[in-house]
Amino acid sequence: MAEHLRIGEVAQAVGVSVDTLRRWEAEGRVRFERHRNQRVLPVDQLAPLLASLSGSTRTSSARNRLTGVVVAVKRDEVMAQVELACGDFRIVSLMSRDAADELGLEVGSTATAVVKATNVIVEV
Repeated sequence: MAEHLRIGEVAQAVGVSVDTLRRWEAEGRVRFERHRNQRVLPVDQLAPLLASLSGSTRTSSARNRLTGVVVAVKRDEVMAQVELACGDFRIVSLMSRDAADELGLEVGSTATAVVKATNVIVEV
């Protein structure tokens, strides 16, 4: 199946989650073929997909992305603490309450933690 990319490979190439690609498919923004009950995209369709998205998706120099499930959200009047379970990792993010509300972060929702740090030091 070298002439096709699985949906996970397309998600990684585009920089979005598999759930986002499924939603885009339902909206008609991308069209996947089905091979053995898997969504696949012909390799020659990746470049046009990327071109159609230029300017419509966020770009970032961050390369560390951990997709997971929101397991806790604590909000006060100004801030929110969001905890994600990303495989073996637990990621906690502090953000404005407005940001958490705008993203619709609730327990059980899927989210991606994007980590970019030039220096992280934790000592005991």
